[in-house]
Amino acid sequence: MKRIALIVTVVGLSGMSLAQDIHFSQMEYSPLNLNPALAGANSPAQGIVNYRSQWNSVASPYNTIAASFDGRFNERSQTKAGIIAGGLNFYNDVAGDNKVTTLKVNANLAYHLILDRSSTIGLGIYGGFGQRSIGISSAQWGSQYVNGAFDPMAGSVEALDQNQVTFLDAGAGLVYTYNSSEGYMTQNNQRLFNGGIAFYHVNTPSYSFNSTSAEDLYLRWSVFVNGTIGLSNSNGAIVPGIYFNKQGPATEVLYGTYYRFTLTEGSQITGRIKPFFFHLGLFHRWGDALVAKSMIEWHTMSAGFAYDINISPLNRASNMKGGFEVFLRYRLESGTSTRSRIR
Repeated sequence: MKRIALIVTVVGLSGMSLAQDIHFSQMEYSPLNLNPALAGANSPAQGIVNYRSQWNSVASPYNTIAASFDGRFNERSQTKAGIIAGGLNFYNDVAGDNKVTTLKVNANLAYHLILDRSSTIGLGIYGGFGQRSIGISSAQWGSQYVNGAFDPMAGSVEALDQNQVTFLDAGAGLVYTYNSSEGYMTQNNQRLFNGGIAFYHVNTPSYSFNSTSAEDLYLRWSVFVNGTIGLSNSNGAIVPGIYFNKQGPATEVLYGTYYRFTLTEGSQITGRIKPFFFHLGLFHRWGDALVAKSMIEWHTMSAGFAYDINISPLNRASNMKGGFEVFLRYRLESGTSTRSRIR
């Protein structure tokens, strides 16, 4: 009975969470879902694909696929005072037996003011549209459970005007970036830090299936700090991060660190030898899960894997199986260092 109660709780909470955004355990590798000002902040151009599946052991799995591309428009300019960048962000999320589907497409624009040889501060905005749909034919409502058993003949007392709705969306963010790695002869002298705050759904769009009741998408605000700290005279680096999201009644705090091993140090002069890194990480999502992570980086390609180990009271229903995700990233190298672009 406890297991059944926990499953019902998960299903109930999942219904409430439909008014919440998606999230990835590898947040830093879904940058435009973390902060719109991250477009162009750390590389001339990059493309990323993400996939996440969760709650397979409790109910029908919740599957999310996302993709983003961002890049700088004036990378080749030698005398620019700032970096102009843009990006596109897409995700498709399918939740539960009722196939509640959320599709989002956003366009980003950002400007990063060059403060000095190592630092920039950037402002980014996004605008786009979303579509939400539900498979009504497979829906089961609480009023259809009689004496603890589901009765398909019982009335649902639910009236949905439509099973699909579209809405417009907008938001903005601010990011500070410090990068002292350029110009050094070894990658392990690297010092890279990012920090920012962002506001999503500032227009709090309505996306209710029923015109007689209001259901607005809560404003989400996101704060993060992460970095890469090379350990001099070693083949290692620490890659910590902390991520905070608040959306309506829901709060998420994720924190932890990777340890990066340098397997091959790339040549800085000839470029013939490409850098090769391997990461292992452990993060904690407050009140929910431990997240084990691993990642490889070879030159311009990166691939990562994360697995959520559920440690909340729901683990009696989930058997500690929270979810897994993967990502693949390709990024261009900087042709010219930030220092040489500043006059």
